[in-house]
Amino acid sequence: MNAVVLAVLIMLILSLFRINVVVALAIGAIVGGLSGGLDVTTTVSTFTEGLGGNATVALSYALLGSFAVAISKTGLPDAMVDLAIKMVGKEGDSKRKTYSKVLIIFIILAISISSQNLVPVHIAFIPILIPPLLKVFNELGIDRRLIATVITFGLTAPYIALPVGFGEIFHGLLQQYMLDSGLDVAKRDIPVAMLIPTAGMIVGLLFAIFISYRKSRQYQVIESANESESKVNYTKKSITFALLAVLATLGVQLTLSQVFDVDGMIFGALTGIAVLYVSGSMKINQADEVITGGMKMMAFIGFVMITASGFAAVISATGDVEELVKQSAALMSGNQAFAALIMLIVGLLITLGIGSSFSTIPIIATIFVPLCLELGFSPMATIAIVGTAAALGDAGSPASDSTLGPTAGLNVDGQHNHIWDTCVPTFLHYNIPLIIFGWIAAIIL
Repeated sequence: MNAVVLAVLIMLILSLFRINVVVALAIGAIVGGLSGGLDVTTTVSTFTEGLGGNATVALSYALLGSFAVAISKTGLPDAMVDLAIKMVGKEGDSKRKTYSKVLIIFIILAISISSQNLVPVHIAFIPILIPPLLKVFNELGIDRRLIATVITFGLTAPYIALPVGFGEIFHGLLQQYMLDSGLDVAKRDIPVAMLIPTAGMIVGLLFAIFISYRKSRQYQVIESANESESKVNYTKKSITFALLAVLATLGVQLTLSQVFDVDGMIFGALTGIAVLYVSGSMKINQADEVITGGMKMMAFIGFVMITASGFAAVISATGDVEELVKQSAALMSGNQAFAALIMLIVGLLITLGIGSSFSTIPIIATIFVPLCLELGFSPMATIAIVGTAAALGDAGSPASDSTLGPTAGLNVDGQHNHIWDTCVPTFLHYNIPLIIFGWIAAIIL
């Protein structure tokens, strides 16, 4: 069996059996490396060297978690909860609760979408916004799988379809690597070509909201690990400085990323913590508690992303990614419809393992563009195939920050499983429609 397929299957099967994702990724990488012709020493060394690929991202998320805990000391999350509870209405007021549920879901969706373009902070908003709202979700009986699905849509669909924020990066990578592979496409054509695949994600989102998770789901009221012993007594002053800290964090992050073209999450989080220290909203003697509490909250996502980087390094070193495509091409027999389907499935397998559509583009484009040209696909159809194949798996991968982020926020009280409550729902509602609608786009464009 192809090493990439074997490694991804082992990782997914172990994850579905509730084996920790970090362990599943490590085992999948070792088995994939050995089956791909690498010896034990090369497999282990490649995996170890690859771990550093996501170290910066992991540290960024750890500090953002610390900032989220620091913000909790100001009472801002409690103020948000109080406001939301007022929206819920009295016990038994089912009509008002329904309106409140719709409003909260819409707000979370809007913030998630904005995190990719208007305020491109990606998942940085999750540890600040979601944990304090868990009490409200419980009060409204909101299924957390729905919230995970809504957030993941907002984290993925915008960059696939819109050429702004993270979408500008995604579309730029598509254009550049397609050009390097022999096909010059206009950047303005990419949003048009990706419109049909994105429509598939919209269908999946609507299905999740109105069918899959429309019923109430009950959760225990459990005090989260990072929650204080009693409710924080907030004041106008503490809320004001909390908001200033949030604005300072966003300002530094956006300035560094947009003006200086560097990742600003680390220094953005540090700036926010510094504002809270200087304002007196948080005491210096609370530093250890805050930093440690934040790292605990975001440790899972950090370790998974570090391990996923090692996994990706091993499967790339085997050379079986190219072999997988060659084997798939041999099955196509010049049939465009079948070829498009095979390429999308191969893209799904690769992205599920790597966990990042952005990192998958160079691999996919280098191999798929010449194949599409040989099979006679139009430039627009080629964009749809390569773009969809790269995006596939991001929504359902256990190693993707688009699934790890929602889990980090929804599981602070231990009642939201990463695989069964985030990855499986997002896979079913987004990856399957993406394959169907991406295939349709490849045929009709």
